[in-house]
Amino acid sequence: MSKFTDGELDVMRILWEHGELKPADIIARFPRPIKNPAMRSFLSVLLRKGHVTRSKVGKAYFYKAVTQEDPAFSSMLRKMVDVFFSGSTEALLLRLIKSEKLTGEQLLELKKLAQQEDKKGAGK
Repeated sequence: MSKFTDGELDVMRILWEHGELKPADIIARFPRPIKNPAMRSFLSVLLRKGHVTRSKVGKAYFYKAVTQEDPAFSSMLRKMVDVFFSGSTEALLLRLIKSEKLTGEQLLELKKLAQQEDKKGAGK
C-alpha cells in the first residue's frame, strides 16, 4: 500500500468519515484553508494511487475512498514501528506510556486489557 502525504491523509479521513463527496464538499470539511486546484491535485494523486474512485453525476465528480481506514492505519503504524522502533511494537508501547504520562488508573486499565488478551491467546 502506497503511503499518504499529510494532505492526502486529510482527504482520506474526510472520505472515510463522510463517504462519497464532491471536491467542494471535501474543501468545506478540510482542516485548514485549501484552494480548489490544490484539492484537485490531492484527488488526482489519490485516484492515480488507487486509494479513491470517482464517478460523474451530471457535471460533478464524486470521490469515494477505496482504501479502507483500518488497513491504511495498520500499514502506516507498521511503517512507523519499523522506522522508529526497529520493528519492536513493545518499544513503541513503552515510549507511548512514558511520553503520555498516563495516570495510575489508565495504567491499570492497560494492564487489564493486556491480561484479557493473554487469556484469549492462552485459550487458542
